Amino acid sequence: MRANLAVAKAHAGAASVWAVVKANAYGHGLANALRGFDAADGMALVEPDAAVRLRELGWRKPVLLLEGFFDRQDVETVSTHSLDTVVHCREQLAMLEAFPLRNRIDVHLKINSGMNRLGFRPDEIAAVHARLRALPGVRQIVLVTHFANADDEANPAMPMAEQVRRTRLAAAGLDAPLSMCNSAADLLHAELAERWVRPGVMLYGGTPGVKTAAQFGLRPAMTLTSRLIAVQQIVAGDAVGYGSRFLAPRAMRIGVIACGYADGYPRHAPDGAPVLVDGIRCALAGRVSMDMMTVDLSAAPAAGPGSEVTLWGAGLPVDEVAQAAGTIGYELMCAVAPRVAVAVREDEQKQ
Repeated sequence: MRANLAVAKAHAGAASVWAVVKANAYGHGLANALRGFDAADGMALVEPDAAVRLRELGWRKPVLLLEGFFDRQDVETVSTHSLDTVVHCREQLAMLEAFPLRNRIDVHLKINSGMNRLGFRPDEIAAVHARLRALPGVRQIVLVTHFANADDEANPAMPMAEQVRRTRLAAAGLDAPLSMCNSAADLLHAELAERWVRPGVMLYGGTPGVKTAAQFGLRPAMTLTSRLIAVQQIVAGDAVGYGSRFLAPRAMRIGVIACGYADGYPRHAPDGAPVLVDGIRCALAGRVSMDMMTVDLSAAPAAGPGSEVTLWGAGLPVDEVAQAAGTIGYELMCAVAPRVAVAVREDEQKQ
């Protein structure tokens, strides 16, 4: 995590780097994020209770709520714990005007530049900025937007250049710093790193697109491992697993792995999805069940009960597994279940 943060900082130049730690730090744990990203300039997440937890764990640098607040209690939480907050709709603006803030806060005014999830239209920004500026509890206003296609800048439905144009149009004439860069923009469009950037998936060793994580110099922060608990010897024509999806083309050995969709491995992963058994690349064979999955051991004839299995991470990029399963690495990391035992390892070399 420290190494990946260093990559983000190298691309960001003079801009501040705020680590995105939503969804329990993409499944890696807030406490681990606090240690791994201790050199970050701030942290950003969605959940108000997790923001409070960061404060309780000792984080004194900025904490940003990426979706802002949802009710009066959240406003009080923002004020009490000196959190930064996004304001993306008129309802949030009205709440800030209605409920006096105990402490002055920084507000990140969201521009809807074409993503069409959150934010004000570019032609609304000046008026909203003026209303925020009039509030005594608002200290600094930052303008922020989010790219739909930073990894696909020529996307015909929403080119990245059009989002940049709309953002700069909204910001014209306002005395407010601007933040645009997520992981993909930080890695691929460093010229857009202005006041601060907010990398997410890259900090955990996943790629935001275009290149592999390794090609970006990123390292996996999570490795999901298990072991074989049984081996079945089957003959040509035998079926494996629920639905009998996999039919043996020949006599073969099938390894049974103690991991399933209740642990966070995707049930929809197809036959052939990559798995490492004793460091040897093997292939999923049969439908993933709740607590077990099965793998073709043809490439690993010496493997047996107790053999170590890597489902993703060191030696097997999470993005490769995700691609085989028709999803993205973000989902796999976030989906690891609470029942999975966690072992935290730290490199001796601090980066």
